[in-house]
Amino acid sequence: MNLLISTSNKEPLFQQIKEQIKQHIYSGELKEGDALPSMRVLAKDLKVSVITTKRAYEELEKEGYLISAVGRGTFVAGQQPHVLREWQIREIENELEKLVKAGKHIGLSKEDLKEMIDIYYEEES
Repeated sequence: MNLLISTSNKEPLFQQIKEQIKQHIYSGELKEGDALPSMRVLAKDLKVSVITTKRAYEELEKEGYLISAVGRGTFVAGQQPHVLREWQIREIENELEKLVKAGKHIGLSKEDLKEMIDIYYEEES
């Protein structure tokens, strides 16, 4: 599992770690039962505090992505494909909500946002 964090990024370090682990799960790179590095090992590898990795792991566990077993470690929780898809849709909805708020804040109309989505959607095809 390869994680890259940036101290110049506005997003907190624990959030960067959390989001990248989720992306590894979504992509299938991390599968059910895969062991994650210990919090200490990950902190050392990323050159961050153990508190940072602990917070990322705890939040992922609360959200159902990870399972921790005392004395055994932290593992990817079992994901049924339809549940994994629901999580991915929820993530998109959260991002979409942020974009709509930002658009409203600068005075973009609903039609302007729809047009932007259409443009980006077509570019990616």
